[in-house]
Amino acid sequence: MTKLTKNRKSALEKVEPGKIYKLSEAVGLVKEMTNTRFDASVDIDVRLGVDPRKANQMVRGVVTLPHGTGKSISVLVLCTPDKEEEAKSAGADFVGLDEYIEKIKGGWTDVDVIITMPPVMSKVGQLGRILGPRGLMPNPKSGTVTMDIGKAVSDIKAGKIDFKVDKYGIIHTSVGKASFDQVKLVENTKEFIQTINKLKPAASKGTYIRSIYLSSTMSPGVRIDPKSID
Repeated sequence: MTKLTKNRKSALEKVEPGKIYKLSEAVGLVKEMTNTRFDASVDIDVRLGVDPRKANQMVRGVVTLPHGTGKSISVLVLCTPDKEEEAKSAGADFVGLDEYIEKIKGGWTDVDVIITMPPVMSKVGQLGRILGPRGLMPNPKSGTVTMDIGKAVSDIKAGKIDFKVDKYGIIHTSVGKASFDQVKLVENTKEFIQTINKLKPAASKGTYIRSIYLSSTMSPGVRIDPKSID
């Protein structure tokens, strides 16, 4: 049996077994339990009452967190030459087309988000087998296939995230960093949960949001009362 570290044991003692916390309490507790030497991410896990195997119960969307994620997001824009300057001005880290397509075919995927435009999707589509499993394939629904390249890059750099329910009915993402003050983390979390609520499928019956847990990179999970988020 793995021996608990002193910090882990101390953190576990702070979480009352079986208790469901209000959002503000949970955020404060997660911050209090985080003792890493690096700036840990604050993550959220939301279990939904949906069956992701059915197309009419798939939950997927995008949200721009009011205070960003705290992460430095690297963006590749695959576009025609006339759009390159727009992409660079908006803050894209890599901009081009054919040279990057060949690079990706060779195994390079060292970016967080790829943005492209409809006229070149026939070329980008060839990369589906490489980008798909890594969650990097551009998609119109997430705003990463668009003619408004500059806005797409700016939104992502500002904290726009793409999320999707997994096969177990859970949505997992980051809502900030442990260094964020409590108000920022509360507001980011509220924005995320409110967005999920708006995406409730008509085919979903019974309780939609079944549980919400908040944690930092190395802290225990703290269960949140969905009713405390409005």
